[in-house]
Amino acid sequence: MYAAEACHQVLDKAVQIHGGAGYIWESEINRLYRSIKLLEIGAGTTEVRKMIIAGELLKGMARHG
Repeated sequence: MYAAEACHQVLDKAVQIHGGAGYIWESEINRLYRSIKLLEIGAGTTEVRKMIIAGELLKGMARHG
């Protein structure tokens, strides 16, 4: 989840830096920007993954608390 979010931030900035050239469909930046969505939603949305992680952390705390 962290890696997907970090990649998204980097690629968002790359598109901004390249301006119109980064937005052209055939550009490498645009291809990567579109591909990052697979990482972000591949294992479930970020919100769902956060709930799963929080649940596991709470289970761990209950066992050791």
